[in-house]
Amino acid sequence: MKRLVLLLILLSTPCYAAHLYTEKQYQTKWCAGKGIAEFVLPDNTRVDCLTKTHAIEFDFANKWAESIGQSLYYSIRTGKKAGVVLIMENKQRDEKYLKRLQCVAKRYCIDVWVISPESM
Repeated sequence: MKRLVLLLILLSTPCYAAHLYTEKQYQTKWCAGKGIAEFVLPDNTRVDCLTKTHAIEFDFANKWAESIGQSLYYSIRTGKKAGVVLIMENKQRDEKYLKRLQCVAKRYCIDVWVISPESM
């Protein structure tokens, strides 16, 4: 009986796949030599990578919508162009998120880049 209960608990618990790398690892790799990582704004929010021309937000592909708002906010606060680096760890699964992001990015003049585990 105890084994059955344990099995039911394990099967009912959502299983979330871990990412291959953390967002910070992708950010550090991409931003190195291009700008300032974790640039702190006066309101204590942090631009993931601030370059000479862009305020850039990094997010995993499934968080594409969140990246839009953050990049636009950072752009307003810094006077730089909005940018998003979309982390795509599974090209086939994440392609739909990239297309959604690109659709909105085109409308609101947000530059988009992609990073994947292969570039690490």
